[in-house]
Amino acid sequence: MTAHELRIKRIYEEPADDDGTRILVDRVWPRGVSKERAALDRWAKTEITPTPELRKWFGHKPERFDEFRSRYVEELDARPEAQQFVEDVRALLATHNVTLLYAAKDPQCNHAIILLEWINERLNRD
Repeated sequence: MTAHELRIKRIYEEPADDDGTRILVDRVWPRGVSKERAALDRWAKTEITPTPELRKWFGHKPERFDEFRSRYVEELDARPEAQQFVEDVRALLATHNVTLLYAAKDPQCNHAIILLEWINERLNRD
């Protein structure tokens, strides 16, 4: 276990000093956010985001969230680049916090929640 935190945050919130490394985890650039305001360290555009097909099917409909979770975890498990992302996060957490940024309006129904859980499960296995 690390002394630093992995967390999620809406990209529309102001950057904070304790965000650490800020990584956008959306495939599509968030509306109305300039690159300067985003203050990103990395944009993980494809390696850990839901596929366009899955994202469109989900449509942020709460009644589809459980099925979306299952399908998204299957996608993550099948991608070697997703496992590499976990290792990158592990290395960053050795020295500071990591904040995964997302644009979805609903803080209870979005892929970043699932991604956070999925990464934490893998970080805690070792």
